[in-house]
Amino acid sequence: MSEEKLKQPVSESHRVTTSGDIEVGTYLEIAKEIAGQQSVSAKEAVPETEREAIIVIDFGSQYSMLIARRVRECHVYCELVAHDTPWEKIAPLNPKGFILSGGPASVYEPGAPLAPAYIYEKHLPVLGICYGMQVITHQLGGRVTRGNKQEYGHAVLHLGAADSPLFADLSQSSPVWMSHGDSIDELPPGFTALAYTENTPVAVMGSKNGIFGFQFHPEVAHTPEGKTILRNFVYKVCGCKGNWTMGSFVNDSLAKIRGQVCGGKVISALSGGVDSSVVAILIHRAIGDQLTCIFVNNGLLRREEVERTFNVFRLNMGMNIVYVDASERFLSRLKGVIDPEQKRKAIGEEFIRVFEEEANKIGQVDFLAQGTLYPDVIESISSVSKASAKIKTHHNVGGLPARMTLKLLEPLRFLFKDEVRQVGLALGLPEEMVWRQPFPGPGLAIRIIGEVNKEKLEILRSADFIVMNEIKKAKLYRQLWQSFAILTDVKSVGVMGDYRTYGYLVAIRAVTSEDAMTADWARLPYDLLARISNRIVNEVPGVNRVVYDITSKPPSTIEWE
Repeated sequence: MSEEKLKQPVSESHRVTTSGDIEVGTYLEIAKEIAGQQSVSAKEAVPETEREAIIVIDFGSQYSMLIARRVRECHVYCELVAHDTPWEKIAPLNPKGFILSGGPASVYEPGAPLAPAYIYEKHLPVLGICYGMQVITHQLGGRVTRGNKQEYGHAVLHLGAADSPLFADLSQSSPVWMSHGDSIDELPPGFTALAYTENTPVAVMGSKNGIFGFQFHPEVAHTPEGKTILRNFVYKVCGCKGNWTMGSFVNDSLAKIRGQVCGGKVISALSGGVDSSVVAILIHRAIGDQLTCIFVNNGLLRREEVERTFNVFRLNMGMNIVYVDASERFLSRLKGVIDPEQKRKAIGEEFIRVFEEEANKIGQVDFLAQGTLYPDVIESISSVSKASAKIKTHHNVGGLPARMTLKLLEPLRFLFKDEVRQVGLALGLPEEMVWRQPFPGPGLAIRIIGEVNKEKLEILRSADFIVMNEIKKAKLYRQLWQSFAILTDVKSVGVMGDYRTYGYLVAIRAVTSEDAMTADWARLPYDLLARISNRIVNEVPGVNRVVYDITSKPPSTIEWE
């Protein structure tokens, strides 16, 4: 698409429900509103002396991320670090306490990961969860053995010491979620049992010096009073004040960006989604014209994505933005590629090469800004915990090439999606933009099973447009985390107009979630699914069958690839 066409005013014909979350014309009005917003009040900045954090030591649990989320919901900053992270990297966060996560290992096995010595030497409060509790027991002189009875799923916790600060505002008996095969056979010296379940005599233990252990998982939704327990630990045991807000995050980020960039130049990968939009606005607030946004049309975008993004950020917000049509280049790179991991890596590497080339045209550029989020990092690599398993590579994390000439600038790297949305609101973005459904960086390439080509892209764009249109007409868009179409590599026999057809199968995916780490399939009304199916098979050439994905995450991921 030519730049001349992009500069043309948006016509009234574009004021329709598109594959985005609001009308293209409405985006222009919103952009003017954003451009006039001022920075978050400096009063919300947290003084250096009052900063506080809870550090989660990760031993590889699939729930580790949820621990950090629950603590942050208490307005206390929390960061997840590997179990072998040195104190020097943690000290600047001014930790007020530690939480040791669960994990798949057994502490009595050779080479099992253990807590670093400073966990106990710093005399800060410590809370061990599941494997973390067993680590504390093992390292402080107790004994952990293989339990006679394994305990997975629902259990009832009975308090034995209701005067503990951990149990403030808790019921005497409450449901909890267990997931363990090992048990505490002998408590460490100085510890007492504080609660029990039917199968676990030591379900909670504690000492007078502020070290506690839970055999259950307070961070999961299946433990209804778990958030209260964690809040008690954070406030009543660690003494946190709860001064971490998105407003304070914005002001801290502005200062960090200025300090990191200094007089350097930054290019930002702009896609039009909430993540890259928040990054662009945040960095622009910090350094102004030192930022140049690069919008790459990789040929893998939805309908009207290019026009909408260009109009908002360049024509109506006054930001430097370079448009690059690299659609043929990306399609050529994806030719013959079927494996999802190879797709992601090829797209991630090609993005970087395009950005480097554009940076050379601009002149001296030092940084590449990206909208990388915390779940992207955790799902992609085991850098946070060597004990955890890689789920899939995100194109902007594990998909990056080994050798890069640009330094990365990722101000949202330690935020969850809902926190990014809160930052967007703090920056003044209207809700219509903030609540746009996530769209993957590799675009439609990972919603096409098998090789990607122009024909398949057009089929998928048309089907996806119908899904979005009907979801919005049903007023369900904001209730869903994501809703989209997938073009499978399956063909099936059909009958249209008394003739045999052999067409593609399109799958519909709609999920509800808080942060994309877990998700449940959405119970869409049957009549809505019927309308979507009917429109797709009648309006999209080459498709004669539609199915609905009713699998949750886990065991599936939200995207099919």
